[in-house]
Amino acid sequence: MFGQTTTTTPPPTDRGLEDLDAAALAYAARIEGLPPERRQEARDDLVRFALPFAGRLARRYRGRGEPLEDLEQVARLGLVNAVDRYDPERGSFTAYAAITIVGEIKRHFRDRTWGVHVPRRLRDLILEVGQATAALTSELSRAPTVAELAQRLETPEEEILAALESAAGYSPASLNAPVGGESSAEFGDLVGESDNALESVDDRVTVSGLLHALPWRERRILAMRFYGNQTQAEIAARFGISQMHVSRLLSRALTWLRQAMLADAPPPWQNGAAESAEPAKTRISVRQNGDRVVVEVGGDVDRDGADQLRRAMLEAVTGQPREVVVDLVGAGGVDAGGIAALMAGRDAAARTGVPLRLARVQPAVRRSLAAAGLPAAGD
Repeated sequence: MFGQTTTTTPPPTDRGLEDLDAAALAYAARIEGLPPERRQEARDDLVRFALPFAGRLARRYRGRGEPLEDLEQVARLGLVNAVDRYDPERGSFTAYAAITIVGEIKRHFRDRTWGVHVPRRLRDLILEVGQATAALTSELSRAPTVAELAQRLETPEEEILAALESAAGYSPASLNAPVGGESSAEFGDLVGESDNALESVDDRVTVSGLLHALPWRERRILAMRFYGNQTQAEIAARFGISQMHVSRLLSRALTWLRQAMLADAPPPWQNGAAESAEPAKTRISVRQNGDRVVVEVGGDVDRDGADQLRRAMLEAVTGQPREVVVDLVGAGGVDAGGIAALMAGRDAAARTGVPLRLARVQPAVRRSLAAAGLPAAGD
């Protein structure tokens, strides 16, 4: 009709990239005032018109390990996003579409093409390191050092090293890749080596369980001898016994372990004749000595006897005596449970204001208490 002008999307031409801006302005004018359901045709026309532009951007990234068809699909997705978000008042559509499409392609490379998972922060840094490496190589006529890359990117050297190492995760070598030559071996055949200790796994697991069945002192001596590489004389000095006694304890413990390893059920542990008078289990007795309470401890204070010791100490301090003395002369060993019980008694005595003192502590027990922060009085 005379006096009316109709704005349509320009047809495809061969004039170059400048047509995109005109087409986008025509698209914006065409859809102005139209309801959303009637804008689809104009949107499709602009997308179809800009497809060659998206294809040219996609072809810039070919040869980097991704099929060109996949890159073109990603570029088209970026183009659709650019059309949907286009605002004529914010500048050139060509520039905006190029940024959106390239960003979508880079995001595809960053998130979808890595052979192994690498944190996004490192993936972004890897790209920056690659660009900085190319620039510095051109400037220095040699490959840059890690320190030079860190200075250029203002990034710690540790992160540069992490990025360089992580870059190998983009396209890791296949374990099934042939080694080359006339050999039919694969790359995976060269990785790793035979574990000669694999056959001893069952024995190690069995021994680990049997060690917990030994008394505390024997376990400790075995650990000091075979894990701490201490001599029998050093062990004897730690426990306050003779070197010959340590030798007998080691021999008896090892004999029991051999028998238990070969038996369907481990034999019961038997104390030697020289130790028959020493009680194996925890023994607690409480006696009143004037206005002082003495808690006598005998045997090995293990998990089973820790509760008994804790109750005895708590009852002693609640009576508000002048002093509570824990006599450990008969204690052959104190494990973690026993130390926890002694600490609970110490804390209860502090709350009630009753002095508590650990007396006549054996050398082996004294070192355990010192490590836990429990000072012992002199003998």
